[in-house]
Amino acid sequence: MTTDDTAPDSAAEVPDPEATHRAGSRSSSASRKHLPVWQESILLLAVALGLAILIKALFVQAFYIPSESMEPGLVENDRILVQKVSYWFGGAPQRGDVIVFEDPDQWLGPADSQGPTGFANLLSKVGLYPTGGHLVKRVIGTEGDVVQCCDELGRIKVNGKAIDETAFLGKDPGSCDAPLEADLTEPGSAFARPCDWTIGPIPAGKLLVLGDNRGHSADSRAHLCGPEEDPCTKSPWVDTRLVVGKVFTLIWPRDRWRWVTRPEVFDAVPDSPPADVLKRAKKLDAVPG
Repeated sequence: MTTDDTAPDSAAEVPDPEATHRAGSRSSSASRKHLPVWQESILLLAVALGLAILIKALFVQAFYIPSESMEPGLVENDRILVQKVSYWFGGAPQRGDVIVFEDPDQWLGPADSQGPTGFANLLSKVGLYPTGGHLVKRVIGTEGDVVQCCDELGRIKVNGKAIDETAFLGKDPGSCDAPLEADLTEPGSAFARPCDWTIGPIPAGKLLVLGDNRGHSADSRAHLCGPEEDPCTKSPWVDTRLVVGKVFTLIWPRDRWRWVTRPEVFDAVPDSPPADVLKRAKKLDAVPG
C-alpha cells in the first residue's frame, strides 16, 4: 500500500481562527498611536475649562461678599456659592431669598465694582475664583407688594404682615428694623424719617432688596428720591433680569460653612396687599421712579 506524498496536510494548512484574531488585534493596536503626554494634558485641560465655563454659565457660580451689609450671616470677604436653577423656566426670586445681582445703577463704589484683578480675574472668568462687581441682598418685596415701616414693635410690614427678622438681622437695629446711617443717603431724602415710610406697589419685574445689617446697607432705601425731587431720577428697584441667582451656601471660611436658606417667616406674607394698605400707598404716591 502506497501513500501519496503530494496530498495536502489539512491540519497544517487550515488557519487557526483564534490565532488570526490575536494577530489582527496586535496589528490594530500597533496602528493606533497614543497622543504624546503634552497633547493629552492640553486636551484634558481644555475639557476641564469647558466644563467649568458651562457650570458657571448655567448652574453654580462663586462670589465673595463685598461689604458688611449682610452681617451677621455673611461677613465681608466670605466666599459663597450661587445656584441658578431655581430661577429657570419662569422661576423668580421670592421674598426672603438672598440673591446676587448685577449693579442696577452705580450702587457700587469704584473699589467694589472692579472685582478681582490679575490672575484671579482670569480664574473668575471660568468659575475657578469668586467673581466681584456684584451685590448681595435679601429680597423683601416682589411685584405688586407694598412694604411699610414700621409696626408698633418696629418690624417691617409686607402687604400688611409684620415680619419677625430677629433670626437674621444685625444686632441692635434701633427703634425699628430699618435704620440707615446718614452718610448712606442725602439729608432731606426719603429716609429723613427712617421708621416711617411706605414703598410700593412694586412694579412688574422689579424687586425691593435690603441688607441684613440694616444700618450699614446702601440698599433699595438709599436709592429713593427725596420728597422734593421732582422729577424723580432715581430708582430703588432691582430688575429681575439683573439677578444672577440665589445664594445657597457659605463655603469659606471653613469653620463657618453652612447652608443659606429662605426664612420661614416670609411664608405668612399675603400674595397681595389688603385694600386699605394699597389705598394708603396710592394716597401717599409711594411709587418711587
